[in-house]
Amino acid sequence: MKKTTDLTQARPISELNEKLGLGFSDLDLLKQAFVHRSATNEVKSGKRRTHNERVEFLGDAVLELIISEYLFRTYPDRTEGELTSFRAATVRTETLAETGRELKLGEYLTMSKGEAITGGRDKDYLLANTFEALLGALYLDQGLQACEKFLRKHLIPKIDHIVRFRLDIDAKTKFQEIVQAKYHTTPTYRLVRAVGPDHDRVFTMEVLVNKRSFGVGEGRTKQKAQEAAANAALSKFAQTRTA
Repeated sequence: MKKTTDLTQARPISELNEKLGLGFSDLDLLKQAFVHRSATNEVKSGKRRTHNERVEFLGDAVLELIISEYLFRTYPDRTEGELTSFRAATVRTETLAETGRELKLGEYLTMSKGEAITGGRDKDYLLANTFEALLGALYLDQGLQACEKFLRKHLIPKIDHIVRFRLDIDAKTKFQEIVQAKYHTTPTYRLVRAVGPDHDRVFTMEVLVNKRSFGVGEGRTKQKAQEAAANAALSKFAQTRTA
């Protein structure tokens, strides 16, 4: 049995509820949305703590529905393929993590000290998962309309920027185009490490150009880790151009 001192939760969940004006009637449900799997070994009142992955699963579906409807109604002249691409860019890990970081969701996560020490509160995939878990909990507590209101305030305003600048084109494709133009070759991706059990594995990938590292990224799949690495490489190129 792990002691509660083996866990970290920086801020009380009631503070988040008030700060974001969420209006949860069931704070235990909101609290569950902020429990990382690493915290589930704690036994409290004879019961094992429940992590947020089930409610994250629900939030993912709610998110897809609301964003799909918004895109369908807002961009009537766009094709199905374009709408699909815009949606993917809106709900991808990096966009959700950016939004979660803006809302400081990481400060409210309950996780093991080990996870926290390795930067768990600021990892893209954890922030994105927490954002979806929060949305799932909000749906259970207040329904679809409350979720739409929340997204219209915190996520949907990003869509116009994504559409205008075609940020829906994936990072790997963008980076490959830059590399081919500048170096006349294509980037390669290398698996740095894979940690965790099969059901909760985190991959770290590195993108290389002529054997030189340009970026490193993490994700729950190799594909997502490659995308994160490509995003890191694109950021590096952007900083070089503005320096």
